[in-house]
Amino acid sequence: MGAILGLMLGLGLLLIWQGAGRTPPRRRATLAAWSQRRTDTLRQAGVAGMSSRQLLGLQALAALVSAVLVLVVTDTTAIAGCFAAFGFLAPTALVRRLRHRRVVDLRELWPEVVDNLASGVRAGLSLPEAVAGVGRRGPASLRPAFEQFGADYRVSGRFIESLDRLKENLADPVADRICETLRVAREVGGSDLGTVLRALSAFLREDARTRGELEARQSWTVSSARLAVAAPWLILVLLASQSATLTAYDSPLGIVLLGGGAVVCAAAYQIMIRIGRLPEERRVLR
Repeated sequence: MGAILGLMLGLGLLLIWQGAGRTPPRRRATLAAWSQRRTDTLRQAGVAGMSSRQLLGLQALAALVSAVLVLVVTDTTAIAGCFAAFGFLAPTALVRRLRHRRVVDLRELWPEVVDNLASGVRAGLSLPEAVAGVGRRGPASLRPAFEQFGADYRVSGRFIESLDRLKENLADPVADRICETLRVAREVGGSDLGTVLRALSAFLREDARTRGELEARQSWTVSSARLAVAAPWLILVLLASQSATLTAYDSPLGIVLLGGGAVVCAAAYQIMIRIGRLPEERRVLR
């Protein structure tokens, strides 16, 4: 009887160990989607050489450096912990800012890309030649991606696969729309491609003009939110020069106060940003 119980116990421990070593499918899918979103954000920000894991490592390094610097200056663990959290979030905030700036810049350039494609098609170029020609005549910031398309197509001769790689390199909703239009034109054919491209160019120009006006009116909301969040922590840095203040914040009540203040600031910032945020175009045509 004892041998049977021991065997059952060993089998149970083996099953628990095997189950703990496997990531559930739903969790794996969630982690993959999170990593893909971060990778898309990096590409849209123009930081194509960095992966999601490298960004996470950079966040950990920034948190460590911030904590050490603040701990050396203030000798207060609670304040150092708060600024470690700020340091952890700083790289992603910088990437989002770069992404927003690049998206705004590209919004003005996509109509020019479409006009180049329409001109190439009108001049009698084949569709792959017209797309590769954007790498020579298109906007300077987009030329590398289209030059890579031309190199891929010359090596493989497969237009659809080269177009898919172009979409991944650009990682932009407007680029997805343009590439899918070219894919349909390649597979279905027809003589209406020039008309479709001209209509798409006019739509993109109108959309860029409208969003530019709305973002100009929205900018004061974003600036107010950032100022409202930064002000209490700047005051905390100024107060950190007094030893009595540092001692108070190292107490349990001070730690609770700092933690509550950080949660309130983060929640208020997210609410203000969500209220003033414009709907962003998502990549639905991957």
